[in-house]
Amino acid sequence: MGVRRWVESWPLYRQLTGTDPLGRGAAAKSAGSLSLTARTETADSMARSVCPYCAVGCGQRVFVKDGQVTQIEGDPDSPISRGRLCPKGAASKSLVTSPLRQTTVRYRRPYSTQWEDLDLDTAMNMIADRVLAARDETWEDVDAQGRPLNRTLGISSLGGATLDNEENYLIKKLFTAMGALQIENQARI
Repeated sequence: MGVRRWVESWPLYRQLTGTDPLGRGAAAKSAGSLSLTARTETADSMARSVCPYCAVGCGQRVFVKDGQVTQIEGDPDSPISRGRLCPKGAASKSLVTSPLRQTTVRYRRPYSTQWEDLDLDTAMNMIADRVLAARDETWEDVDAQGRPLNRTLGISSLGGATLDNEENYLIKKLFTAMGALQIENQARI
């Protein structure tokens, strides 16, 4: 290949001498980029979702091929984000596709140096037993003057912004029914 042909193959040369002075079309394309296909074009299906990171609720489009998530991008039909995502939302694909993602319940017994896998039913029963025990141990019927309290300071709840209003409402009701006073949510801060 001669020097002239080599220079003419440069995108900058094509941009300056061709019909694409801004470099947004043909001037920016190379043989390699012409052979690429977007992951969204080859997807079997697309589902609409909401970004799980904060309370804004940006819309996402989740593209799936062969049962696996291949791409997550902003949903242009979302009235909240209009197709835009912050860096965390744009990287949310790694939440479901990362090889480091935990898919089992991990438990480390007191004073142990090893983690063990538990089935979900066992883990949920352990949590329920501990919540009930903490509630029973710290329950206060009345204060020093005999006024009714019906509360516990032994359990509390700190919710996250990934929960929607309905889920937060139910959590508030659950912890209030158990007598907890310290009920807070990160989304409110």
